[in-house]
Amino acid sequence: MVNVVADIGGTNIRLGISDQQGNISELEVFQCNDFASLADVLKHYFSEKSISGKSVNACLAIACPVENDLISMTNLPWEFSKSALKATLKLNKLLLINDYTAIAHAVPFLSDEQKVNIGDGKAVADKPIAICGPGTGLGVAHVVPANGHWLSLGGEGGHVDFAPVDEDETRILSYLLSKYPRVSYEQVLSGLGLEQIYQALMFDKGQAPEPYSAKDISERALNESCDMCQQALAQFCKILGSFAGNLALTMAAFGGVYIAGGIVPRFIEYFKSSEFRSRFEAKGRFVEFNKTIPTFVITESQPGIIGASAYLRQHNTEEL
Repeated sequence: MVNVVADIGGTNIRLGISDQQGNISELEVFQCNDFASLADVLKHYFSEKSISGKSVNACLAIACPVENDLISMTNLPWEFSKSALKATLKLNKLLLINDYTAIAHAVPFLSDEQKVNIGDGKAVADKPIAICGPGTGLGVAHVVPANGHWLSLGGEGGHVDFAPVDEDETRILSYLLSKYPRVSYEQVLSGLGLEQIYQALMFDKGQAPEPYSAKDISERALNESCDMCQQALAQFCKILGSFAGNLALTMAAFGGVYIAGGIVPRFIEYFKSSEFRSRFEAKGRFVEFNKTIPTFVITESQPGIIGASAYLRQHNTEEL
């Protein structure tokens, strides 16, 4: 039996082969735009690795809803039927999971080398874990222990209402309400969110914002070449702390709160000295509650593949 795992985003697809201990081999990265369909890239990989004709179990983590048989990718013109894909590739088993379900299943298996601890708190074994990931959007997931396994609780937590906690954030909210009928956390905790924080701060100062991307803003903040970019990045970290602290309260996440996504790992040292952790703990009567909960940044570059492997191994075990 060959266990194939994949992490499929809007730009890249990462494919590998997982053994029973979760070790990944034959890892390859392909550009999605080089292929007309998901079936095409999987056929290419199967041929390249001499998998064609063998019995294959596959778990594919994909950045879109996966509840229905018909899958339409959010950021790619790929549309396919799960049942048809399984038949076309002659798979023994096909599991499709959301990309944040995969990250959630990866978290319990991350080593100290694959994450960075931010602040105090100590993880308690077999307790709920929360994950949030500022990137293109704001992904949120939870994973909880259940009968010796891990159960991922998905959802759209990034789209809950943005709740300012100080005057600066109130002004940011006011600016965004001039653009949108409703403001969610994703509109401040994402690449676009960082840009909009910067724009709001410039607007508040009566200045025209430069057409900076999120990357531009973070780079200018880190090299201290732009005061408003510095303020924007500092505010981003504070808001993320408040949001992560809310997740800790909601799920009593004594297993820890993890920051995923492509933004924060780019400035770990800055993040450590930011107000992220103080905001995480600033929960009124529940300061001591959140102080005991650890926070981490995921630095592992392939959490989706690790999570798909963990999910597939657990699914295989449950069937025994």
